[in-house]
Amino acid sequence: MRFSEIFGVGLEQPQLDFVDIDPDHDLPLFIDPFAISLKGDAWSEVCHQHISHFFQTALDHIRAGRDQHARQMLNGLSEPNETCLGLSRGAPAGRGVGGRQAFDLYESLAASQAAQNGLLEELAECDLFIPGIGSDKISDITTNIIRRPLIEYTQQQCALHGIALNGDFPSGRYWDMGAGAWRQEYVRLPVVVQKRLILVPKYTVRRRMALDSQEFYSHHILNFIKEEEFERRSPLVRVLASGERRPPTKKTLKEHFPFSKDFVARFSQANPDVLDSYKRFYAEIEGTQGPLRHQDFDSEFDEAVFARTLAAELLNIAPGNADAGRYHTFIMGALEFIFWPNLIYPTKEHEVHEGRKRIDIVYTNAAQSGFFWRAHTAHNIASRMIMVECKNYSKDPANPEIDQLSGRFSVNRGQLGMMLYRTVDDYERLCARCRDTAQDARGFMIALGDAQVVEFLNLIAEGQRVAIDARLQAIFNRLIG
Repeated sequence: MRFSEIFGVGLEQPQLDFVDIDPDHDLPLFIDPFAISLKGDAWSEVCHQHISHFFQTALDHIRAGRDQHARQMLNGLSEPNETCLGLSRGAPAGRGVGGRQAFDLYESLAASQAAQNGLLEELAECDLFIPGIGSDKISDITTNIIRRPLIEYTQQQCALHGIALNGDFPSGRYWDMGAGAWRQEYVRLPVVVQKRLILVPKYTVRRRMALDSQEFYSHHILNFIKEEEFERRSPLVRVLASGERRPPTKKTLKEHFPFSKDFVARFSQANPDVLDSYKRFYAEIEGTQGPLRHQDFDSEFDEAVFARTLAAELLNIAPGNADAGRYHTFIMGALEFIFWPNLIYPTKEHEVHEGRKRIDIVYTNAAQSGFFWRAHTAHNIASRMIMVECKNYSKDPANPEIDQLSGRFSVNRGQLGMMLYRTVDDYERLCARCRDTAQDARGFMIALGDAQVVEFLNLIAEGQRVAIDARLQAIFNRLIG
């Protein structure tokens, strides 16, 4: 059973911000420090700072010959079981990090020219340059370093979904930047059959690390060498009977330039532009080595069927106080499904003004393209956080509801939000009220009724997810006149 089933969350993986783990079996997913470094939200930035601080401190000790300090740091690593991610625990030796393998990690880093000459800068690059270090070890190392932020995330998600926490349990070691040392404390966590669990945001995981030595070698390094050899007319260039020259085959190149991480490091040192281009490419790709899509978590997932099911479920929720909680939970999951990975890290009934006011749902704006990105970059709207109010009313939303949401806006929190409602008799009047609020500089509200939510879900079912962006932009354009 998955975490959501055990705790009765009532939502499925596409509606959840975290990876819906099975406490009895590890999912073959890895926490990718490169993925974390790409995100600009506050949580990811804190994690990236921790990862960079730990790794640079370890490299500084190694380069300065402070072997004891470096060994002590790396010896603090352990094989994490709480996240239920990665290769199955109890698998053959050589997987995970801990004990003897922490010593081997030190030996590999100390012997690496990439570590010594400054080529190696990020933990994620270990897969490229350091022998014996792959996705599983990098993921385990990352988990150790950011265990404290992961625990805080877990506690927040459990509060969001009404899951009781047990405790107090040893947190496990995490990296304390201020002290420059490992720390441990007692914390409250969800527990299943005496096993404490830590949840992981799904935008931090990959099926394969974005930076992969074999991928870099086969599709970037060899392509570069092929063009280089052809241009300089090397003996590896093929000459046909007609006299036509052809570039060397990859088989020939692999024989003359066999793969090793040391070779990858030497090549990268000599051709830094190729490495930079490779990293830029995988910073934008989606799927296995990029932000996972809904279907990447489950190969049998049918997005069209799921979208139609949600549309039908919405129409079965009755307006009114009796179903207000059900509607609230539905909208939170529906927005996660519709706007992933642009809107992440939802918090429910978020308190502002020292608890005197509450916002139904707050999302972190993690968009790097599309409407939520343009709102900030093109329209200069403060939108680090997207506020959402849910109105399960049978009557039209009026000025009090609009004023309620606009009162939540601020420069620090954001001035862009969504008001979710059921039906409206006079849509033009509702748009006019939202436009008045925008023109009075009190914030920008995207009003979405059942009609719009169902339209978005139908677009997804029809394979037209990209069209949602244009629909949002059209609603926004009415606000700015």
